[in-house]
Amino acid sequence: MGRPFGVPVYVAPSWFLVAALITWVFGGQLDRVLPELGAARYLVSLFFAVAFYASVLVHELAHTVAALRFKLPVRRIQLQFFGGVSEIEKEAETPGREFVLAFVGPLLSLALAGLFYLAMQTVEPGTVPGVLLAGLMISNLIVAAFNLLPGLPLDGGRMLRAVVWKITGRPMSGTVAAAWVGRALAVSVLIGLPLLTQSGALGSAAEAGVGMDTVLDALLAAILAAIIWTGAGNSLRMARLREHLPELRARTLTRRAVPVQTDTPLSEALRRANAAGARALVVVDADGNPLSLVREAAIVGVPEHRRPWVAVSGLSQELTEGMRVSAELAGEELLEALRTTPTTEYLVVEETGEIYGVLSAADVERAFVKAMARPS
Repeated sequence: MGRPFGVPVYVAPSWFLVAALITWVFGGQLDRVLPELGAARYLVSLFFAVAFYASVLVHELAHTVAALRFKLPVRRIQLQFFGGVSEIEKEAETPGREFVLAFVGPLLSLALAGLFYLAMQTVEPGTVPGVLLAGLMISNLIVAAFNLLPGLPLDGGRMLRAVVWKITGRPMSGTVAAAWVGRALAVSVLIGLPLLTQSGALGSAAEAGVGMDTVLDALLAAILAAIIWTGAGNSLRMARLREHLPELRARTLTRRAVPVQTDTPLSEALRRANAAGARALVVVDADGNPLSLVREAAIVGVPEHRRPWVAVSGLSQELTEGMRVSAELAGEELLEALRTTPTTEYLVVEETGEIYGVLSAADVERAFVKAMARPS
């Protein structure tokens, strides 16, 4: 959609589904409030859906601006089925910054609700502008209230995480507490939302056009609960990964490699590797300078009886600058280097330029998965 503050904004395909749903539901309510609109009510409803998600975008931009203010990179903003998400690539350095980063979104939604309320006072009640402004005011209040619930992945969960982090001094303790509160919140939503609507506790909301039948209530509750439960689990796994990330070092993950020249038969290259206890092959020139890496997947694809007749040069990938990584890289720096130049193998070199070995992306991925599964 654009790049406000240099951050790309995307609309997920699921947004069109929710926009159609909002248009249909809100259009049905408009038929009771403003029957004279006729079929035009769906055009008004579509405008409301777009305006509502514009409010969600403003909510996410608040997070983005705060992150950029704290020098935290933001990969993108995405509008999707249930709201939006700002993909901030790094964690805040202090619990205070984490709290501010989480709170600015609901705060701006509350501010938008206030602005829509003030605008309502300037128009005639029961008109199209009046109904639209009332709907936008209520929807922004709901967005703010929902996001302030104290469980991950909601903003309120991040605020709770910041508070526990401040008290305990450990960000992981805050994440664990907020994630389990988030899971409890998911169960509460699954059970409580249908009961709340059936009991008539939301009767006034239904009169304002937000009511749903029992089946739709149960479906909405199940989707919300699933999103919250999954988000809480993902937050916990990512926090565990970040906690163990400094332990993941290029030097310890690198496979030992043997240098071979371009015309070396694959069978001979593999014999040398086995004799040296190595698991990777680097193609070098006559002076020993690395030229390319023999791809593991290509080796597997050559039948054993063909290996004496296949030269390693035909199975290798030419080295580019991004495929050379330092043996000293670890944690976030290692992850960033691999993300910048995606490939299957990397040449790992010492600071002197000497070949240390070959780093397989598959090995790094396995180490990341193991780190996420490891108890804290």
